[in-house]
Amino acid sequence: MEQTLKITNVLADPTRYYIYQHIVDNHKDVSVQQIADAFKIHPNVARLHLSKLEDVDLLTSDARKTGKGGRPSRLYRLSDKVIQLHFPYRDYQLLSRIAIKTMMKLGEQGKQALYETGKVFGEELINQQLALNSTPIDKLAFTERVNMLKNAATIAGLSPEIQASEEENKIYFRIFNCPFKEVTEAEPGTICSMHNSFLKGMFEALFDNVNLEELENMMTNCTTCSYQATVLS
Repeated sequence: MEQTLKITNVLADPTRYYIYQHIVDNHKDVSVQQIADAFKIHPNVARLHLSKLEDVDLLTSDARKTGKGGRPSRLYRLSDKVIQLHFPYRDYQLLSRIAIKTMMKLGEQGKQALYETGKVFGEELINQQLALNSTPIDKLAFTERVNMLKNAATIAGLSPEIQASEEENKIYFRIFNCPFKEVTEAEPGTICSMHNSFLKGMFEALFDNVNLEELENMMTNCTTCSYQATVLS
């Protein structure tokens, strides 16, 4: 409870909250000067905000040499620690672990059910976005479908970055946040396969025929999970 109060107190400051959101959205390490420039505040004020966020484990930092001489610069990035606020207390991670362990006891049949369910939920996430759009899916342009994919992935907490080429019918899809990370560490192969099915469901709800290839995986010490989707005619 004490840590929860500290976190809510730190994020209650609007500038501090927007600085944290800025770091979340940009997926990059930042320096005090970069934050000062972005928010038009004095570097000492920027340093104070960053230090407050680090004090409650929302950020972490280290000093690195920039190659320009002088003192090393301190760079801040998102902490790997999971911060969850629930009133009253809820433990959804424990529920997830119980559910996954139960499915695993069913053997191959349980795994297939997990993958199929993940795909269905991916399709449903896109269908929710389509329901908000007055344009029928067959009338949506390639770029509109890509934007809808990004919106859905953002809602799912994936913190996505997407690059698309309509000429090549390719979409490069990067995920900077795995919402299942803590459960994945216990069952990496199973959860990653389920998540891939979830993403496959999202893509197939927008594009009739698509091949999704995993390029990088956070569980193998990569900074992101990245994919290449090829839309087949």
